[in-house]
Amino acid sequence: MTLYSVTSSSRHRAIGNETTTLLFDHDGTLIDSETVHYDLWRDILHEYRVELSEDFYCEVMAGIPVKQNAVDLVKHFQLDNAPAVLADKKNKSISDYLDRQAFPLMPFAKETLSTCFKNGYTIGIVTGGSKKSVEKTLSQYELGSYVSCVVAVEDVANSKPAPDCYELAMAKLNKSPSECVAIEDTQTGMNAAVSAGLACVVVPTILSKHHDFTRATVQYTSLNEWVSREFGR
Repeated sequence: MTLYSVTSSSRHRAIGNETTTLLFDHDGTLIDSETVHYDLWRDILHEYRVELSEDFYCEVMAGIPVKQNAVDLVKHFQLDNAPAVLADKKNKSISDYLDRQAFPLMPFAKETLSTCFKNGYTIGIVTGGSKKSVEKTLSQYELGSYVSCVVAVEDVANSKPAPDCYELAMAKLNKSPSECVAIEDTQTGMNAAVSAGLACVVVPTILSKHHDFTRATVQYTSLNEWVSREFGR
């Protein structure tokens, strides 16, 4: 697939005549969670007298499931604990956070889902994060009526960048790759979508702007820009 630079004169669209289904990533795409994840990991690593830099988090950890984050941290910082111990600490910290509140929404996230739904598209959420996080988002922000399918990290043996999560979502919705478009914010998520045969829109965040998105179908600076381009709003 070819990356198209989006300019004021560009009319390229990721959504085609066959498209019936839009599969959204969650963290970084619909919810503004990466800063919270970074802070939680910093708190955990302070117990080991390790300082987690923002650069390391952005380059190695952003968009990667907790299990792999823990493996990378143990290896890089030569920690004595097993990766599973760190992963358990992180999962508990996320669960405690979600007991109190959902992650904040990304700008224009609710409007994006509403617009896609009103235009007749089936909507799924495909995430490397927890199902609890998605459920909290859908309930707190009253988005559940828009979403037909959720695939989370608990649902697959191999999470992103493996294509399993997208393949499972398509199976649940009885859709083919040609009918689906993924919306992602990281290289890891894009690779999962493209490996599953999907067209992929990328909307990078500050944390993922350095990622290699050359395999994406099209790239936008925000959800608002994507919706404006695709739906003429």
